[in-house]
Amino acid sequence: MIEEKIEALLQEKFLEPDFSDCFLLEIKASANQKIEVFIDADSGITFEKCQKISRHLEEHIDAQGWLGERYTLEVSSPGVSRPLALWRQYPRNIGRNVEVTLEDKSVRTGTLHAVTPDTVVLQEEVKTKEGKKTKKEIVETVIPFSHIVKTVVKVSF
Repeated sequence: MIEEKIEALLQEKFLEPDFSDCFLLEIKASANQKIEVFIDADSGITFEKCQKISRHLEEHIDAQGWLGERYTLEVSSPGVSRPLALWRQYPRNIGRNVEVTLEDKSVRTGTLHAVTPDTVVLQEEVKTKEGKKTKKEIVETVIPFSHIVKTVVKVSF
């Protein structure tokens, strides 16, 4: 399958010093010869890195004739609207607002405060009533990664 061949090429590229912090998120192959490759990096992915990786893949795809003469290859970062897919994406998003969907279908919203190998710590604003007054309090919620279905970074303007 083309996805496996591309993944092998990427793993080879990621061994190079300039690309050692890069990692693969997803490869999508369509029937109409369109390949979408989503990558990220611990330090953040740049246009230049995507461009160099795209050229690396094109060189091998063309030389091997894997897709023929007519195909579309898109190499990009996952974009803001896509959920965080791997643990490696979480540390770079500390301090950002996130929406976490849990296994029980509940949704927690707050600021990603900390990440450990097994958990995330979310700072949430909780409102409580004291008589006629509403009191706001920041609480830290520890969420095991095993309970997370998806996490989306919420962009605020």
